[in-house]
Amino acid sequence: MRIGIMGAMHEEIIELKRDLEEDYHIEKIGDLEFMIGKLYGREVVLVEGGIGKVNAALCATLLNQHFQVDALLFTGVAGALHPEIEIADIVLGTELVEHDFDVTAFGYPLGKIPRMDVHAFPADPRILKVAEKVGNQIFGESHIFQGRILSGDQFVADLEKIQFLRETFDGYCTEMEGAAVAHVCHILGTPFLIIRSISDKANHEAQMDYPEFVKIAAKNSKKMIEGILQESIWEETL
Repeated sequence: MRIGIMGAMHEEIIELKRDLEEDYHIEKIGDLEFMIGKLYGREVVLVEGGIGKVNAALCATLLNQHFQVDALLFTGVAGALHPEIEIADIVLGTELVEHDFDVTAFGYPLGKIPRMDVHAFPADPRILKVAEKVGNQIFGESHIFQGRILSGDQFVADLEKIQFLRETFDGYCTEMEGAAVAHVCHILGTPFLIIRSISDKANHEAQMDYPEFVKIAAKNSKKMIEGILQESIWEETL
């Protein structure tokens, strides 16, 4: 089984890159460098996909269609929306929504994608269950949350926006790529899970907290990927 692993930024995948077995090789498509090799005993394709939904969708499509991965894991950082979620906590996305998809002028709810059967893209329940087990073992149940992750092409750093996103979508955290990856995987039928470690509280201090805590959050995401890959689920057919 081949597993695709994505992060948007260098900081989000550097710890995983260091742990790749030495004989990995790189295939370059455009500006993207796909690292193909073994990670914690599993066959993987690791890539820094770039920031934002279009970059994420492009990268996820290449992983699916060109590299023919059997499952896709996205790892990275996010801003918390719920007050009980703290910096460095982990959010496992049960479903993903594009919060900035807006055709309300035609009577659709915010986030609803016309002519699609779903707008909240559900994660694979088997991978989600394994990730919950791993997270509880590594960090403890009080630091692992499961819920809806929201994605949009904006860095949220505003208290009113936080309240709006939480109340409108019941979002647990907000970021800029996950729902695009989920959208692609839903269409192509690829099992996926989006894993986010909290780097900031998405409030007026977010731009100050983010640079300080992004490395800590990225290390926590790396621990999650390591633990998940070591589980026996990857020896089965998803």
